[in-house]
Amino acid sequence: MYKVVIIDDEPIIVEGLSKAIDWKALGCQVIGSAADGMQGISLIREVKPDILISDICMPGLNGLKMIAALRSEFPTMQITILTGFREFEYAREAISLGVTRFLLKPSKMDELQEAITAMTGKLSASETSAKDPAEDLSEGAEEAGGFIVKNALQYMRKRYAEKLLLSDVAAQIYVSQWHLSKLLNKETGQSFSELMNGIRIEKAKELLKDPSLRVSDIAESVGFTDLPHFSRVFKKIAGVSANEYRNGHGAGRETGEVPE
Repeated sequence: MYKVVIIDDEPIIVEGLSKAIDWKALGCQVIGSAADGMQGISLIREVKPDILISDICMPGLNGLKMIAALRSEFPTMQITILTGFREFEYAREAISLGVTRFLLKPSKMDELQEAITAMTGKLSASETSAKDPAEDLSEGAEEAGGFIVKNALQYMRKRYAEKLLLSDVAAQIYVSQWHLSKLLNKETGQSFSELMNGIRIEKAKELLKDPSLRVSDIAESVGFTDLPHFSRVFKKIAGVSANEYRNGHGAGRETGEVPE
């Protein structure tokens, strides 16, 4: 029997899916449910389901971010999105994360049964395949990695002025700091500290265009508490000192761009 988890903030949906579908006949068993993405992450990591049926828009953590956070941990988990949101962007992102079906509420019973049959079929095929079953969903795992990195970089750009640690960013993306570090390096070729320094120096370059601002104040405003450290990092990335850059000698010599 394949283990199934249902995540939706509408209790009537969870109850309806649990009771209306003949799970046993489909070779499945519902082993748990959750009302939001945060509860969902904890539940999935605890029970390790084969199949996930989830909404997108839920309190706290939305379904797509939850799936992205979990996809690389559970590459063979089959997923169906069941949502009332019809925007194409949601569907595009869901498909890129390796979701098997994207269904709109209210869905007909035959649509739900077809989705479940498709998911169990993939699970069965992966079990009998001679190759590593994780390969079947490797593309979805790759997309999930990119999704996580994109959100991490967005958060880093937003909070660059703070004393930001890798663990702080990982907590916002709902992955371990070890996993985030590995993904950042894989997707960008740079470490967390290199990316963070790059973001801060790019902002410092913008501020240096204002001659009324002191270099020491700029360094502090972009997250450096130590001016000598800022100076070393700036020269390493820009190729010139902050003062030289301000005087217009940095044109054409900049390096260390931070990936979008």
